[in-house]
Amino acid sequence: MQLNLPLAFVMGQSPMELFVHGGWIMWPILLVSFVAVTAVVERVLFMFTESSHRQAALVDQMLEKVEKGDANGAVSLGSSSQDYVAKVLVYALTHRDHSLTNAFTRAANQELNRFQRGIAVLDTCITISPLLGLLGTVLGMMNTFGALGDGDIAANAGKITGGVGEALIATATGLFIAIIGLLPYNVLNAKVEEARHNITDAANALELNIKKEAATRAPFPMSSKAHASA
Repeated sequence: MQLNLPLAFVMGQSPMELFVHGGWIMWPILLVSFVAVTAVVERVLFMFTESSHRQAALVDQMLEKVEKGDANGAVSLGSSSQDYVAKVLVYALTHRDHSLTNAFTRAANQELNRFQRGIAVLDTCITISPLLGLLGTVLGMMNTFGALGDGDIAANAGKITGGVGEALIATATGLFIAIIGLLPYNVLNAKVEEARHNITDAANALELNIKKEAATRAPFPMSSKAHASA
């Protein structure tokens, strides 16, 4: 009977009652959950916006113009695009006379930083929420042992049950936030890696097309017989 008492204490209450009986540690846990939800909503909206701006066909057209030696045409074609890959290409080609590689790297880092913004906040929330729950567990068990130390267990049964219930509520809430936040965290990281892959692929294609265009413009070497006849 005594073993089922803490579980009955937890299961027989409304969410508001559970929050109250979880102790003061529930307030920082609640704050962390709000921050996590805000970060997830903001990042999801950002990812949807960036996905709607993707113009893979336009990027291919820009690379084709580079291959044909029309870098200025590629810049004009992609200057009005909101595609993050197109923006990287435009920045790199605009500064190609100084350092194409450094310009591409700088623009790529700026775009990837936009994709990674907010994910560190979500990671912190996922990490800290079970730790706060563990802190609530320790505090609840301290209250329980404090009640047990008074000597009269029957008279302090409510305090004992309350301490155990506080420990269970805090732990369960912290774990719940961490588990729920883990799914969007992994999805958002996958989107960042997808963006990184798209930018890297564009960098390789740009370098390849520039070398192909340079090879096309290079004069063919004369054979040794041609030199001899000359």
